[in-house]
Amino acid sequence: MSRAPTGFRRERIDRGIKVRSDDIFALASLRDLSYLILPRALPVAALLLFPIVGRGISPYWQTVVLSTLVIALLALSWDLLASAGLVSLGQAFFFGLGGYTAGFLNSGLGLSPFLSIPLATLLGAALSTLLLFPLLRLRGIYFGMITFALPLLCMRVVETTGLLGGTEGLSGLTPLPSRTVELYVITLAVLVTAFVFRRLSTSDWGLVYQAIRDNDRAVVAAGFDIQRRKAQVVFLAALPAAFAGAFVTHRYQFVGMPAFALDYSTMPLTAAVIGGPGSFLGALVGAFLLVPLSELMREFGSLRVVVYSAMLLGFTIGLPEGLFRFAARKYGQFERLAPIEEPSHGK
Repeated sequence: MSRAPTGFRRERIDRGIKVRSDDIFALASLRDLSYLILPRALPVAALLLFPIVGRGISPYWQTVVLSTLVIALLALSWDLLASAGLVSLGQAFFFGLGGYTAGFLNSGLGLSPFLSIPLATLLGAALSTLLLFPLLRLRGIYFGMITFALPLLCMRVVETTGLLGGTEGLSGLTPLPSRTVELYVITLAVLVTAFVFRRLSTSDWGLVYQAIRDNDRAVVAAGFDIQRRKAQVVFLAALPAAFAGAFVTHRYQFVGMPAFALDYSTMPLTAAVIGGPGSFLGALVGAFLLVPLSELMREFGSLRVVVYSAMLLGFTIGLPEGLFRFAARKYGQFERLAPIEEPSHGK
């Protein structure tokens, strides 16, 4: 029996460096080390150097970078929740609670930003977890619907009761010392959050949450208290989101009902889907693509929402793995055309 080629197909082959780096943990070659280190070190170095090098950039684009890093924190928060099967449609809930807590601590108790921001991060995350705890038995779209409604509910509560300044909010808050300090604070927060979340996702702790996402009944049968486990992941995911809210409060020296705005819910979700859910670094890639694009389209007004929706739909259908996983796969593989052979019978 012999085979005759009848056409061609695309064949993916791992690069030799990828094979060695995946299977061998002692690498002597400088080329192998560069293959592993450079894709990780260059983005980190760029973020850490930007507050110094970026002084020559216009204040407007420095603000865009700050906004990008804020959305990146919210996207990382969304990604951790999704890793446990908790698909949130209301990241603005965590963001707003952190912002209002920081505003109260600063205006009501007179705490400096370097105390109010970390305290608001912890208190905002704890309050978010406490309010969501009775809802953690919900799954799928039901949990998403509740989280979508919570920021709207908080806005109405503030509006009708007049709490924390009511519709006028809290203003005249203490700013951070300088733009350089602001950039370094938010940059370090993003890098630490991405590192910690990636480490947790590969630990035994993270494997339990992935199991909850995939088959929570099996996890219950194994003897785990999944509501308590979900409460843990909500608290951890709320930390960067509440930090982002507290940071923005002191950044603009104001907190009000816009802290619960829909953009703080839709943009992190879109960024995580574009970059690639489940990778955490994909959330950063998506944020750095989406937020500058959003600023360039600011003159189109509400049409930006249409663009977000189209991008979300396009990436969900056309590239469900996201940009980060796609780029990582292309970096470690190459493709070639291989003949498709069909068996032929002969004597």
